[in-house]
Amino acid sequence: MSAMKPMRRAVFVSDIHLGSKHCHAAELAEFLGSVRCQRLYLVGDIVDLWWMAQRRARWGAAQQRVIEALHAQHRAGAELIYVPGNHDRAVRRFCGLVLPAMQLRRRTIHTTADGRRLLVTHGDDYDAITHFGGLQEKFGDWLYYRILTGNQVLNHVRRRLGRRYWSLSEFLKRQSGAAERYIERFVQAGLDDVRRRGLDGIVCGHIHRAALLQRDGLVYANDGDWVESLTALVEESDGSLRLLSHRGEVLAEVLPRLRLVADEAPLPRAA
Repeated sequence: MSAMKPMRRAVFVSDIHLGSKHCHAAELAEFLGSVRCQRLYLVGDIVDLWWMAQRRARWGAAQQRVIEALHAQHRAGAELIYVPGNHDRAVRRFCGLVLPAMQLRRRTIHTTADGRRLLVTHGDDYDAITHFGGLQEKFGDWLYYRILTGNQVLNHVRRRLGRRYWSLSEFLKRQSGAAERYIERFVQAGLDDVRRRGLDGIVCGHIHRAALLQRDGLVYANDGDWVESLTALVEESDGSLRLLSHRGEVLAEVLPRLRLVADEAPLPRAA
């Protein structure tokens, strides 16, 4: 029953890529149905408008269940905040609007229960710093989509054998020194940005690499994606941050910092 679900102060998901070939919509719909929250952040690349314009859209019952799960979150009282990414870039022209079901923001600041101020942004703003461009990058994009197809086939077989989801693409990226150096550049670019802004950390997506860590007093939280990692970020009532798998397993955690007051902080409106 929904009354038995723990209430999360905030939930962050990104890089769903609804409408694309490689979206794990069924798993996301199940995850959204398993959580309650005061605020739900959609941190970009929610509907893959780029894929749908370039290729044949994939839209069926699983994708529709995701939309229904989002509506259910809104009906249950969750505040929905949509921060578009590069694959749903067209939505950015409407940023600043407060719609009946959600707010649209180019980027926003989330204040945790323990007072940390986190920049919430998709992350493609850092592409100019982290990407080198050229034929090597184009070949990498081509190879990446071929690996995702292999990942999809492999996990179809694993499901038939009763095995759990395992990301081939994530495994291969971790074996690549070039991929690891790119991810490190991205992490550092995000942390440098929030340091200049005088904030306490960042929540982002974009690179399809889930992570939750602290570095030099700042929080880096990448909520992952629903193409490869199938993860989400949640904030608990005490301000702790947890990276969850689609099954609800805790993959990483950042504990709350000590508070100077005992009262629980109210959830402020999104900046």
